[in-house]
Amino acid sequence: MKVAIPREIKNNEFRVAITPAGVHELVSFGHEVFIETGAGLGSLITDAAYHDAGATILSDAASTWAAAELLLKVKEPVASEYDYFRSDLVLFTYLHLAAEAELTQALLASGVTAIAYETVQLPSRALPLLAPMSEVAGRLAPIVGANAMLTPNGGPGLLVPGVPGTHPARITVLGGGVAGTAALQISLGLGAEVTVLDTNLFRLRELDALYFGRVKTIASNSFEIDKAVVQADLVIGSVLIPGARAPKLVSNELVSRMKPGSVLVDIAVDQGGCFADSHATTHADPTFRVHQSLFYCVANMPGAVPSTSTYALTNATLPYVRMIANQGWRAALRADAALARGLNAVGGTLVSAPVAQAHDLPFRALIDALA
Repeated sequence: MKVAIPREIKNNEFRVAITPAGVHELVSFGHEVFIETGAGLGSLITDAAYHDAGATILSDAASTWAAAELLLKVKEPVASEYDYFRSDLVLFTYLHLAAEAELTQALLASGVTAIAYETVQLPSRALPLLAPMSEVAGRLAPIVGANAMLTPNGGPGLLVPGVPGTHPARITVLGGGVAGTAALQISLGLGAEVTVLDTNLFRLRELDALYFGRVKTIASNSFEIDKAVVQADLVIGSVLIPGARAPKLVSNELVSRMKPGSVLVDIAVDQGGCFADSHATTHADPTFRVHQSLFYCVANMPGAVPSTSTYALTNATLPYVRMIANQGWRAALRADAALARGLNAVGGTLVSAPVAQAHDLPFRALIDALA
């Protein structure tokens, strides 16, 4: 199979969808790998490293997309890439279609077979291709939040750990999943007073046991969210419904009652965000003000640390990429139920019910799409 990897063009996105080790693996199975020149430079991977691993280096995005039977990306395609779509192309990347109406329509109009990293789901309900980037974003969230709290950056001038004789920052984490757990780990390491809210009591018990009671665990409901958010200096939103838009847990009215200078970091912004006023920002312009609070809603947070993120992502995606390349997408999805859950669109029809619901569109049952 011909596998191609273009250079990412989203604002300040420095990740790349494959490493030289991944290229070597695919080439060893007899596949051809095409890399757009410069695709790996943001992750400190040179064209020469890809070439030495067996890839063919192409000069531009158009030729890279045209060469592909299977195209691998990191972030969802942007509008300037829609013209490269075609019905015989298999696209494997993060898509977040529930929050991307225009992209959804472009995929349907072109007939692309679109498989989303974020909806590949194991029987345990774990999301193996979302987890590594959730870990990265979760660990980044308290760091960028602490930076936003500095007065020159528009914050209240609060040092997260404080110093002897002063209060540390109060950090509230909404959601105790992969990203939320990573966020509370770093928050504790920074010396903050940490509260985590989740609807899953079993998960709260796990977190309480894991951190020996150092984290305040609260069963999540609107009353407790209101109470925890109003008291917080930094709120980290990390809730997720696989494939669907994130639920709005923090209203504009609630933000109006928060402490002046408080910071809100929305890890869920890729799926529409879990704060009412969230909208995607970029690393170049990451924050905006709502009432007296500062929102950080960068939609590709792991793109800021590509030397970590690229390798973590490829470690997770490569087994599935190899399966698709070796067997073809339809046979691979028939053979692996987890990968099959990643199919979002094929032949101009949606397969994902949450995406269809988000955009009020019809959808086709997965079993019919694979027939």
